[in-house]
Amino acid sequence: MPITRLLIANRGEIALRIHRAAHEMGIETVAVHSTADTDAMHVRLADHAICIGPPPAAESYLNTAAIISAAEISGADAIHPGYGFLSENAQFAEIVEAHGIAWIGPKPEHIRTMGDKVEAKRTAGALGLPLVPGSAGAVSDPEEAAKIAEEIGYPVIIKAASGGGGRGMKVCNSPDQLASLMKQAGTEAKAAFGDDTVYLEKYLGNPRHIEFQIFGDGNGNAIHLGERDCSLQRRHQKVLEEAPSPVITPEERARMGGVVSQAMADMGYRGAGTIEFLWENGEFYFIEMNTRLQVEHPVTEAITGVDLVREQIRIADGKPLSVRQEEIEFKGHAIECRINAEDPFTFAPSPGLVTAYHAAGGMHVRVDSGLYAGYRIPPYYDSMIAKLIVYGRTREGCIMRLRRALEEMVVEGVKTSIPLHQALLRDPDVLNGDYTIKWLEEWMERRES
Repeated sequence: MPITRLLIANRGEIALRIHRAAHEMGIETVAVHSTADTDAMHVRLADHAICIGPPPAAESYLNTAAIISAAEISGADAIHPGYGFLSENAQFAEIVEAHGIAWIGPKPEHIRTMGDKVEAKRTAGALGLPLVPGSAGAVSDPEEAAKIAEEIGYPVIIKAASGGGGRGMKVCNSPDQLASLMKQAGTEAKAAFGDDTVYLEKYLGNPRHIEFQIFGDGNGNAIHLGERDCSLQRRHQKVLEEAPSPVITPEERARMGGVVSQAMADMGYRGAGTIEFLWENGEFYFIEMNTRLQVEHPVTEAITGVDLVREQIRIADGKPLSVRQEEIEFKGHAIECRINAEDPFTFAPSPGLVTAYHAAGGMHVRVDSGLYAGYRIPPYYDSMIAKLIVYGRTREGCIMRLRRALEEMVVEGVKTSIPLHQALLRDPDVLNGDYTIKWLEEWMERRES
């Protein structure tokens, strides 16, 4: 049976993005929401809306029983998790499918495999993806860790096997620090993710963060839609993303794209996924896979013309990939600015009432946001309130258009990160595409000194 009613198990701009794609496909939508999101734009626009709990995410957007009940009550025949919340929860995916509801995401076993960073690294290596030199798996014994570190060479990075966002990560520059930093990383990981498992990797000095968008049909067919450069980060959180990367050649794109799409085909992967790499001196090193849609997916849509959410829904509906690899053309350049409700330079959160709002517009300007004048940004969730995505025939033209769009965009009543993006787009290094994952934090330090 085709999907006719889709429950959106998320909030904010991604919930609105999914609603729009579904409606363009003639599919009804069901919005679930906490009491803090009663007036959210996606709730207003959905065909059906069901409150699933109070503001804390654990009691609403992470409440599996409430979401399944909402799906059954509303007659939804599919659930799209968006990103964050339950999107990479294999148990939730299994429960959805056990209730006879279509899961718009990868197979639960693939979510589970790639969600464990140690298992993901082992699997990636077996699939032929290049790895950062490091431990073959989890390491708990300091003596074993010291031997591995000696083999791969200092500095090394200690990483939590579960979770992300920079928690449970420690850089070790010498043998005498290793045991204490392993203990600290394990303690942080246990507190954040309930799992103190850690592993070791060679610490790359100054790499870029390059990720490839892939799609699989679950039947051994997979394609890639090129790379995104997400190197402008603060505390491992992406700030601005662009596609294609300023440093990747068409030959590198074709080679690595072929490697990742073949790996996903061999895996039998289903739906959207992103393979993340560190890139340094022309070499790619696998770091992790996200088994979901990414925040920055619009830049890929802009340069390929492929609607990624629509493709997700089609594949979950049992349809084949709508496009073959040889049909995908990479045209022009796209950049996304994440606009957060926070101080642009201290990053302190700034929730509250939006007293005025005007979205940027014009040719090749896209704003993904649920904002409107009179909307109160709640303090309970991620601070991202909008994404500004701009396309141009060239990178230079894209940047000029983005500068103009940032000037037009108005969000009053709260502080936003718009001034940060304006400052970044005046910096020669950003204009030249000459930046790495360390660049933004070093830039912030120079501003403060």
